[in-house]
Amino acid sequence: MLYVVGIGPGGLDMMTFEARRAIEESDIVVGYKTYTHLMKELIKDKTVIKTGMCKEIERCTTALELAQEGKTVSIISSGDAGVYGMAGLILEMVTRQKWDVEVKVIPGMTASIAAASVLGAPLMHDFCHISLSDLLTPWEVIEQRVKSAAEADFVVCFYNPRSRGREGHLKRAFELMAPFVDGKTPVGIVKEAGRRKEEKWITTFEEMDFELVDMRTLVIVGNKSTYIENGLMVTPRGYEVARDDAADESAPVEETTTDAELAGEAQ
Repeated sequence: MLYVVGIGPGGLDMMTFEARRAIEESDIVVGYKTYTHLMKELIKDKTVIKTGMCKEIERCTTALELAQEGKTVSIISSGDAGVYGMAGLILEMVTRQKWDVEVKVIPGMTASIAAASVLGAPLMHDFCHISLSDLLTPWEVIEQRVKSAAEADFVVCFYNPRSRGREGHLKRAFELMAPFVDGKTPVGIVKEAGRRKEEKWITTFEEMDFELVDMRTLVIVGNKSTYIENGLMVTPRGYEVARDDAADESAPVEETTTDAELAGEAQ
């Protein structure tokens, strides 16, 4: 058996029960060394095989070989294994190379969900994920996706936004979005979401500080309805909620919402 496990953003308290159970049942855990370190308390009694960055095929091959030998193996990815993780590669290898291995994909909380909870509720309406890593995707394809998402007014979650090899990619993405995005549009920045050194910043599109961002950071750009209030970034879903603000001319007194209406579900 091979479990492909999404371990969440990094903290053990953000793992699902199913993910913990799969790892506990496993004889061997295979993963990128940073992720195995995050799991060290949970896997201290396991055989652990860890590799460095850019060794994805090597990790998957090792995990499949061990599982084919009859071992119960977990190969781990941060966040969700099916979002820029190992699930796709494992299933490609199994289906195309005919490995005789039973595979079960175990979902986990992806970084955008963890970061959104820190910022408030920026993902309440339609949103998309875009990775700015061009290691596996041509940059011209990424550019087109960025422009299309901005023009369509999606909330955009940027994965792999900036690294030593991609210093200018996030800045370029903002330049591509600029014709479609108002400068006052809220932007949320979360570094190491769900981990011990978690940090967050909420700013605007025109005031974005790219120096805050590195590979451990997720950046969320709001849409036309996203706003900042009381230190929170919120994208309205569309419910009719009156503001409790007599000075707000956009919320006429006669258009109030009762507690009963707020408690009900939209039809």
